Amino acid sequence: MKHFLHLKDYSADELRSILDRAAEIKKNPEKYGDILKNKTLVMLFQKSSTRTRLSFEAGMTQLGGHGIFVDQKTTQFSLTDFKDEIRAVMRFGDVLMFRALKFADVQTAALFNQIPVIDACSEKYHPCQAMGDLLTMAEHSGGLENVKKVVWLGIENNVSNTLKLVCAKLGIDIVLVAPKAHEVSVDNELNQMADATGKVHHTLDLAEAMKDADYVHTDTWMDMEFFKDGKVKPEFKVEYDKRIAMFKPYQLNASVVEMSGGRAKIMHCMPCHVGYEITRDVIDHPNSVIFDQAENRLHAQKAIILHLLGR
Repeated sequence: MKHFLHLKDYSADELRSILDRAAEIKKNPEKYGDILKNKTLVMLFQKSSTRTRLSFEAGMTQLGGHGIFVDQKTTQFSLTDFKDEIRAVMRFGDVLMFRALKFADVQTAALFNQIPVIDACSEKYHPCQAMGDLLTMAEHSGGLENVKKVVWLGIENNVSNTLKLVCAKLGIDIVLVAPKAHEVSVDNELNQMADATGKVHHTLDLAEAMKDADYVHTDTWMDMEFFKDGKVKPEFKVEYDKRIAMFKPYQLNASVVEMSGGRAKIMHCMPCHVGYEITRDVIDHPNSVIFDQAENRLHAQKAIILHLLGR
């Protein structure tokens, strides 16, 4: 049974096929209006989301199916063995979309091979985001063959993991300008697989990284738990200050975009933390494709679901 987890097991041809299907669905939505009639997507959330829930639920509706939102906090998962509960949950759907605190739980669900499982964001991977990002770059460059260089700024994390792997598999150079990797996100096997392509590069020289860049991406380098009511909690103040000092030099702002000769298009998986990893003038910059990127999660995920169901 095919799942959609870390993409280490997907070939370049498979990835291109899904992206081509996503573009086709976006152009011709009426052709797909009832392709998943009477099919159910179970959407299990261990952590909150905005775009993940909206894009998957809207996507299933537009394909003629139904998405059921399940918030683990309001279920009985805490009262029983996870393996028992997840096996029961999967009996009620045709696909499981799982936004998880730990990839280990996603993997456990997939190992039962009851229904296809999608990692909709865990601490190690974000494959649906990567596919939406590639769809966006293909659209704005007139095809992926025209995307030569992608830059990632800030912290290496779950989002950069999957993005660099997909770019590398598709022959796109990706430069990571990251003084640190988030420890919980590190996957040595994925790193070795991506590095072996010769398409992954590391530097802390912003000007060199941005030279001739087609796209520049970033993501938050502050954790949600650091804050309460918009203020830093006292117990996280030391770590907060350390991250400001470490990552602020790699903030995505207008001067960084100019290092590309003003040509690099701007991407962020959202939510944007203005004044931290990105500035307002860049979000609203003429080169920004951030909101196209958010919408394309919808179309990419439709193609992913159809791929998993063999439709």
